[in-house]
Amino acid sequence: MADRRPIRSSMKKLIRSTWFARFRSRFSGALFLTPAFALATFWAYWLRFESAAFTTYFAEMKVVIPVAVAIKIGVFGVLRMTRAWHDYVSFLDLLRLARATAVSAAFLALADTMHRENGLLPRSIILIDACLTTIFVGSMLSVRRILRERKSTVSLTAVSQTRVLIVGLNETGEAFLRAIRSGSEPHFQVVGIVAQKPRLVGREVNGVPVVATFQEIVEAANAHRVETVLLVDGELSSEDLRSVVNDCQQHGIAVRVIPSVSRIVAGQVGFHPREVDIEDLLGRDAVNLDQEQLNRWLSGRVLMVTGSCGSIGSEIARQLLKFSPSKLLLVDRSETGQFDLGNELQEAIDAGTVEVIVGDITDTERMRSLVDSYRPAIMFHAAAYKHVPLMEQHPSEAVKNITKASCGLVDLAHLFDVESFVMISTDKAVNPTSVMGCCKRVAELYVQAKAAHSSCRFVTVRFGNVLGSAGSVVPTFRRQIAAGGPVTITHPDMTRYFMTIPEASQLVIQAGAMGRGGEIFVLDMGQPVKIVSLAEDLIRLSGLEVHKDIELKFTGLRPGEKLYEELYIEDERRLQTVHPKILIAESEQLALKDVIKHVADLVSAAESDSAAIRAKLKTIVPRYQYDGLLLEPVNAGSIRAADSKRAA
Repeated sequence: MADRRPIRSSMKKLIRSTWFARFRSRFSGALFLTPAFALATFWAYWLRFESAAFTTYFAEMKVVIPVAVAIKIGVFGVLRMTRAWHDYVSFLDLLRLARATAVSAAFLALADTMHRENGLLPRSIILIDACLTTIFVGSMLSVRRILRERKSTVSLTAVSQTRVLIVGLNETGEAFLRAIRSGSEPHFQVVGIVAQKPRLVGREVNGVPVVATFQEIVEAANAHRVETVLLVDGELSSEDLRSVVNDCQQHGIAVRVIPSVSRIVAGQVGFHPREVDIEDLLGRDAVNLDQEQLNRWLSGRVLMVTGSCGSIGSEIARQLLKFSPSKLLLVDRSETGQFDLGNELQEAIDAGTVEVIVGDITDTERMRSLVDSYRPAIMFHAAAYKHVPLMEQHPSEAVKNITKASCGLVDLAHLFDVESFVMISTDKAVNPTSVMGCCKRVAELYVQAKAAHSSCRFVTVRFGNVLGSAGSVVPTFRRQIAAGGPVTITHPDMTRYFMTIPEASQLVIQAGAMGRGGEIFVLDMGQPVKIVSLAEDLIRLSGLEVHKDIELKFTGLRPGEKLYEELYIEDERRLQTVHPKILIAESEQLALKDVIKHVADLVSAAESDSAAIRAKLKTIVPRYQYDGLLLEPVNAGSIRAADSKRAA
């Protein structure tokens, strides 16, 4: 008897082979649909010919049904329709099903035409067969999801649920509704939707009625015994959001936010509703980046970030890691800050992508050694002192840390052939009234002048305040609220521009990629925000009342402060770029030799007294205005006089 072991071995190899596995995964599932395919064709004959289907057309059916089933199995297998057989079948899967049945019908008609010149099948049979196939197979595909959602609905009845209204509805809100139906958010029962447009009231979304508009939210909440209102992130303007939050809090209705799908996908937040934050009330839109351009610019390069412990520097580092640099150098003189940042990025450090370096940007030799050793292709200069009152007291330190150090880094970038250098500036550099702001303006002038004489692409990015940065107004207010008040504000008319830390960092990187050399990019900061309104919003978001639970105290402008910040100097032209949130401030540039002499004189003046430093700053930046009134504590009554004098 012949040995069959080689044959069995060959069969096993065939079954295990990759192409056979693919064939089996595609077509074995389609075989399970054979009864549905055959039944659809049979019922097409029955609906078309009724009882005559068993007499006149029986012989024809015995030929057509096997052919139709074979065609459908082949088409469904090639189009991978069996992969849609899961618990989460969607409308897109049903569209794919319709496409598969249409292709099957086309092949069946083609086969019929090839069998006989005028065709054997009535075209109505082919059409009815396609419709019935879609219905039968669609029902079979959907039954698992129907059973899962039914099971989830039954299980939810045993869970204590909070009755909620969803305010606004987009992709995020619709996804949250589906999450509730699937049981992943079992503690919420959505009893209604609040829409912006009155014409939507009375309609339904996923079986949930639209019950009111934004203006009627309190009445709707009371009518439906709602305990919590869920706001869809990004759906409401800052004005509407503030109005809804105020109305709900006044009537004891809790307000929470459903995070946007984009933030969930980015891993910034989970899918669970969160408390309303001050960032929501500012209404900042999401940033759209040119990912392809940034990948070309950053991927596989050696990058350096100075001031990596700061709010902006550390966030720039996190954003840069997404673009797979070959090496990311993080430089800061704060030992504790670098230690904490290193712990956060330990995985990237272990992979050899990140190197945390303790170094002072004012130490010229140390910085020369770092740039020479690592030869970064791109440098992001975020290190700088930022507290205006402190720099008014110690102007020589502002000159060393902001102007001298920045100019030294610019020279190193030119000397060691760095491809791009991005310096972060501030709105306080515009018509400055502080030493800090004026030192930044001098650094801007140096970066611009150097760009005209270097192959390095030197650019500056200017923007205002960022929410939540260390030592800024929002963390200060939160500490004061937690301590029971009072919340201290310098002046009732004080306004500032604000943006979030991730938004500012992303736009800095995008602007750096766009720069060709010499530009001062200005980020779109939106509308200025009154600090009083910001404080009141934070108090209300803490569940407290202004002047009842927390007092506001006005302390007067501090040295160097302005009531209103500006983003453009008077003679600067505002130019659009390809990015809607990034503009260019264009003005006449100074000659490099003049700026070099000015900087040298300023550094020399830093060894003298404060008056000499301010006088030299005034020579370099004629718009710099400082007043003796601003160098001493002032009361609220003298603020308007000082600010009017400054404006004049």
